[in-house]
Parts: sequence; structure tokens; C-alpha cells
Amino acid sequence: QVQLVESGGGLVQPGGSLRLSCAASGFRFRGYTMSWYRQAPGNERELVAIIDGIDSTYYGDSVKGRFTISRDDANKKIYLQMNNLKSDDTAVYYCKASIGSGAWGQGTQVTVSS
Repeated sequence: QVQLVESGGGLVQPGGSLRLSCAASGFRFRGYTMSWYRQAPGNERELVAIIDGIDSTYYGDSVKGRFTISRDDANKKIYLQMNNLKSDDTAVYYCKASIGSGAWGQGTQVTVSS
């Protein structure tokens, strides 16, 4: 079955960087749109970034210019490079595959704090 496993979260100071990874299995991966979402306590889940099958990308306004989404089709992974992190970026980050009704990973916690 489809499985998505996120990794790379942690505690980082404001202004720092983190790189999240999402490893996919159980489907072809190449050609599928993949995305990152995040959810902070008390907030709805929000879209962070999307990358489609031809590497076109889209970013939420709050992360434009700071975050970069990329994919490695050979290894069935996507990445989220996060730079100049702010306290407002603190959230659980989820990987999503646009397959069927959508498949989600379990999430990885990112905490930005001094």
C-alpha cells in the first residue's frame, strides 16, 4: 500500500535551516504531484509547497523565497529545504501524495525557538 515517511524535523533557532525528507513507497511516484503541508496547534492544516510531475512548483505566500521543494524520482523522495526559519514556522509538517483521494505521512515536528 501507499506509504509516506517524513524525517528531518527538530528544534532550530530563528534564522536557522532544516531539510525535511519524505520517502514514498507503494506506488509509481514518477509523474505524481507531491506536496508539503503543515499544521500548528489550534490551526487548520495549510499548504506549504507543491511539486508536480514535471517539477513545476508552487509555494504558500508565507514561505515564498525561504522554502524550496524538490524531488528525486529515482529514489522516490521529496524534500523541503527551509531557510531563515521563523517562530511562525513551528508546526507538524506532513508529506502528501496526490494519488486516489490523497495519501498522507505521519508528520514530523519542526520547532523554531531560541
